[in-house]
Amino acid sequence: MSALIAPTTRLHSSWLAAREEWGADAHLDGSGVGFDDDVRSAEGFAAWVARLRAYGDRGVPVEQGRVHATYWWIADGDTYLGAIDLRHYLNAFLLDAGGHIGYSVRPSARGRGVATRALGEALYEARLLGMDRVLLTCDPDNEASARTIERNGGVLEDVRETLIGTKRRYWIDL
Repeated sequence: MSALIAPTTRLHSSWLAAREEWGADAHLDGSGVGFDDDVRSAEGFAAWVARLRAYGDRGVPVEQGRVHATYWWIADGDTYLGAIDLRHYLNAFLLDAGGHIGYSVRPSARGRGVATRALGEALYEARLLGMDRVLLTCDPDNEASARTIERNGGVLEDVRETLIGTKRRYWIDL
């Protein structure tokens, strides 16, 4: 059974295997990985994991354009299945296109309810942070993500053009 865990260097090889499934150029929603992050070396991976963990600490400033966020990995034992993040507040970009929560599930783990369970757990954590409503977005042709959001109470606000293309916008009242 999958569970949300804090990012950890223990899953380095499994994370790399998942990355290969997606392809090197894929954008991994909710993962916090950037194209300039050195995730192949043990040292680079450890530095990236430490940054992900620090983003959740509101006492530590974040880089320009970022917001405080809590990152979790979706894991089944020692197998990395995906990632989900909860952004503690929205900046202009996130309000337009990204929302409070992003997630991705490796291709070999899809279709098993992994994202639906992970989103439910992230919503519980959002309540603990005092949030009363969260925004989620997905591409208009991503039916699996739309179903995941709707299964967790998402109500479609609209479909609109954003800074990164057309997005479905859902709100979930907590």
